[in-house]
Amino acid sequence: MFGDRLKLARRRAGYSLRGLSAALDGEVTAQAIGKYERGEMMPSSGVLARLTKTLGVSPEYLLSEQVEQLEAVEFRKLASTSAGDRARVEAEVIDRLQRYLAIEEILELDSGEWREPACKDRFIGLEAEGEVLADDLRKDWDLGVDPIPNITALLEDHGIKVLIMPLPGRVSGLTCLVRRPRQKGRVPVIVVNQDVTLERRRLTLSHELAHRLIDDVSPVDQEKASTIFAGAFLVPREHLVREIGKSRKALGYTELIHLKRMYRVSAAALLLRLKQVEVIDESTLAYAFQTFARSWRSAEPEPLEGSGEEGQHELPRRFERLCYWALAERFISPGKAGELLRQPLSEIEKGLKGPSEADASHSQ
Repeated sequence: MFGDRLKLARRRAGYSLRGLSAALDGEVTAQAIGKYERGEMMPSSGVLARLTKTLGVSPEYLLSEQVEQLEAVEFRKLASTSAGDRARVEAEVIDRLQRYLAIEEILELDSGEWREPACKDRFIGLEAEGEVLADDLRKDWDLGVDPIPNITALLEDHGIKVLIMPLPGRVSGLTCLVRRPRQKGRVPVIVVNQDVTLERRRLTLSHELAHRLIDDVSPVDQEKASTIFAGAFLVPREHLVREIGKSRKALGYTELIHLKRMYRVSAAALLLRLKQVEVIDESTLAYAFQTFARSWRSAEPEPLEGSGEEGQHELPRRFERLCYWALAERFISPGKAGELLRQPLSEIEKGLKGPSEADASHSQ
């Protein structure tokens, strides 16, 4: 485990074995680093300190046993990401998950098994069955047909770890399973790019959720089936038809913007969903994209996040909440909370006491 972490950290930092040895001023040879990575030997405490400082990681990242390995890692847009990019992302995912799982262990919360719905591992023979899968999941999770106000909170409530973080430019998201030591259950993780719009993040989370549900042996294009699932999950057919009618020959800008805000999806995705459920036909869709919606594929009209608010809505909150739970009950110290949350002590005190109380403490 240590060796795998060291290799990921080295690749994330962009070092070859010889390059890392040089960065350590030759204190450790490339051959010795290779032995560390292969698990043939362990570094001394002094060398470990140099390694963590040079690679920009904590000792806990290299030594923690919360995460044994990431499995079934699937990047969206994999072809456009380099091996170095993938290593950097995986190293950051491991670091965040170790802190997340550590606080759950302190609070004695079971993160080993997510609350798997009955429709998990669904074999589908047609891409269109992605819609049926979405309907079945809504039934399993007792969601009805109403719009989902916060998809991030919904997934976290059902035991899926959600991380929103910087990703390489053309990568919208990834899924993986976390293998933990001592035969603990695998934890599902969905990662999305914090730099894309909220509309796209919601679709990406739903799309990645589909990949956790569809059986890998299904003889369909899973990307297309997952896209259909995402549209149906966020914009249920029954609710949409009730709001806009069974059949439309024309659509207006203001009406579509109201619906986009209701379902919290992109305007272009909403138009495609209307065609998918046969509320509009191909000619009406084409006309929309040729006229008032001609720029919607590249520029989101009236985005859900205003200027300066990008990446600030529907963020994962559970990990932070658990840290403050443990802090309030004195299971962890303020220093440990700052380490877990990557925040200065002053911010931790504000989070625990409120701004006025924390400022008063500092002025005394």
